[in-house]
Amino acid sequence: MSDSFTVKISGWADGAPIPAKYAFGKMDADTQVALSKNLNPAISWDHPPKGTKSYVIICHDPDVPSSGEDVNQEGKIVPATLPRVDFYHWVLIDIPAGTTSINKGAASSGITPKGKAIGAKPYGIAGINSYTDWFAGDADMGGDYGDYDGPCPPWNDSIMHHYHFTVYALDTASLGLTGRFTGADVIKQMQKHLLGQSSYMGTYSLNPDL
Repeated sequence: MSDSFTVKISGWADGAPIPAKYAFGKMDADTQVALSKNLNPAISWDHPPKGTKSYVIICHDPDVPSSGEDVNQEGKIVPATLPRVDFYHWVLIDIPAGTTSINKGAASSGITPKGKAIGAKPYGIAGINSYTDWFAGDADMGGDYGDYDGPCPPWNDSIMHHYHFTVYALDTASLGLTGRFTGADVIKQMQKHLLGQSSYMGTYSLNPDL
């Protein structure tokens, strides 16, 4: 592993609140939540481990309610004691070894109903993020959500959400995944190829009381 492998995001300090322009949803005084600019942040990394042949980017939120029963319901609150699960916001693999950054807005700029395309991009291969499951069955929004889509935690959640942007350095040029692969699929597939990893975190909430 490389101790000097470092990920940087220019939009906020590591561990600080994420600006609303990088989110899927933002606070709204009248409707609780409004659609936001949904820009992917500018992300870069340096000092990769020796032998790196490709990179993976995964952004995930480990604080998502395991049950949607109380989510975004007037007069209710999602309790802090509720078990939490992972929600993947960005799943990107086979990033070429010569690529060490992705510009702001290159992977997402605005909301795309039914989702952005999965598959080959100029900077890698995009899998599906967890909005695919969230909007399943929704006539207006349902579809495969590829590449980046930003934070939109429940507006009545009692806890702050944490978004971990992790870049993984691998010893293979390709993980061999195609189609509708998920964050969980990538994590399983890359274990035997992992040379190093580095993360950058931001927080976000739509609860005005937090």
